[in-house]
Amino acid sequence: MGEVQGRHVSHGVRSVGTLARYGLLALPLAFVASLLWVPLGLMFVWSFWERAGFWIRPAFTFSSYADFLYGVRLLVLERSLVVAATVTLASLMLAYPIAYFLSMGVRLELARAVLLLFTVPFLVNYIIRTFSWVYLLSRTGPVNRALIAIGVTDRSVDWLLFSDFAVFVGLISSYMPFMIYPLWAALDGIDRRLVEASWLLGASPRRTFLRVTLPLSMPGVFAAVIFGFVGSFGESAVPIILGGVGYQLMGNTITSALDVLNYPLAAAMSSVVVATMLLFLGAWYLAFDLRAVLGKIAWWRF
Repeated sequence: MGEVQGRHVSHGVRSVGTLARYGLLALPLAFVASLLWVPLGLMFVWSFWERAGFWIRPAFTFSSYADFLYGVRLLVLERSLVVAATVTLASLMLAYPIAYFLSMGVRLELARAVLLLFTVPFLVNYIIRTFSWVYLLSRTGPVNRALIAIGVTDRSVDWLLFSDFAVFVGLISSYMPFMIYPLWAALDGIDRRLVEASWLLGASPRRTFLRVTLPLSMPGVFAAVIFGFVGSFGESAVPIILGGVGYQLMGNTITSALDVLNYPLAAAMSSVVVATMLLFLGAWYLAFDLRAVLGKIAWWRF
């Protein structure tokens, strides 16, 4: 009898603990739902509404998507995809060696100190950091003066600023640091015994990297690609500041639609950007286990 009562008490304690955990989880879920999913849902609904003077009215029309996908804005979408892909690839080429060196070549304490230094630029306002490139790349800026001083050119180079090059530099400097962290986490989580076993079996360092290290770090690579691509794809400030008047990517095109109070068109374009992001996140979810990047932190799979 006492044993049965003990089981009931134990079961009751577990039930209370389960309810408490669900109760604690309900608060952040409600926070995410109210500040993220509800605005995203409203944005998607408004993309089917129509303009009515200075506001919008309920409707169910695809005219905003038609204006976007069958007009000149489709060229902006294509250009944004190309720019985002190029920036992501260039950033990955820079971020991966840095993350590899920090995870494989230095002590953990030094690696953490260097990773902390990568956060320092983010203490400065994002717009101010972007405007600093205007000075650095201008005709009388340090970059042009250095090129003239070392004899690369005898006069100032015009294409350093208000060009594709300037936009690429601004986007890479903005999002490349974000890519280092998931790459470092994935590389640092690789079991060193696997690398040592490859060496003991006679594989060269190059073969070990291609057959062992790189495949095991792919979850981090894909996560870094998501950070770089989605950020570059939706960027609005960098194209305006470093690309000059008329340089259009998806971010500032959406801003332009908002400036003329075309909220359904802005919502339609934003929905396409969000759908692209969700597509990448879904592909990552299907391809990789979160535990491959987060280790024991993520013991479940969403």
